[in-house]
Amino acid sequence: MTILYGIPNCDTVKKARIWLEQQGIDYRFHDFRKDGLEAQQVQQWLDSLGWETLVNKRSTSWKALDEDKRKNMDTESAKAAIIESPTLIKRPLLDTGNSLNVGFKADQYQQLFA
Repeated sequence: MTILYGIPNCDTVKKARIWLEQQGIDYRFHDFRKDGLEAQQVQQWLDSLGWETLVNKRSTSWKALDEDKRKNMDTESAKAAIIESPTLIKRPLLDTGNSLNVGFKADQYQQLFA
């Protein structure tokens, strides 16, 4: 089953949800804040995507980290930071069961589901 991870009030997540619904694609929405995150799941994402792809460096959550944490970020510290503040993840995160994708672009989603 396709799972879309994010937060409901994020504009990009809203666009992705609308696109999926318009295409008739069955998916489950997982709200980072309400539904939480498992450390094992975060580790799998980091292993697959790398922290540089998974972490949104333009987010307010990233900017709220102290400078030392940002400068010395690595996979382990990213995992801890994401578990503490899931909004660090670049949104939305789409898990099709075959691939993981961050962000939303209609043409990219079109290719994924072609």
